[in-house]
Amino acid sequence: MALGHTTGWQDDVSATATSRRAERIVRGGFWQKFRRFAARLPFAEDLLTAYYCAFDNMTPLRVRAVLLGALAYFVLPFDFVPDMLPALGFTDDAAVLATAVKIVMDHVRPEHRDAAKHALERL
Repeated sequence: MALGHTTGWQDDVSATATSRRAERIVRGGFWQKFRRFAARLPFAEDLLTAYYCAFDNMTPLRVRAVLLGALAYFVLPFDFVPDMLPALGFTDDAAVLATAVKIVMDHVRPEHRDAAKHALERL
């Protein structure tokens, strides 16, 4: 009997493991980096919206994995374009985030956007 392409629960296990690693990275450094650079980020509200969607228990696992991957890219210091470069530093982060949000747009709810707006007002 030949084994075909694996799907189903094995994909879910892989997505869960990836999501957990990304979640640790994001929880460990998101707010510190966000506060440091928020004033210079034209995509700050989208970044926070993705954060709140990713940590919403109602968000499906695969969607969370996509968003956490994009958020981890923002948090990690190793980028394609270093964040310290004026004007260019966050272009790659914005592109990764925009792509992730576009992929999962149907799962971003008004509550996530409202939470992002309120968080920005508090900063």
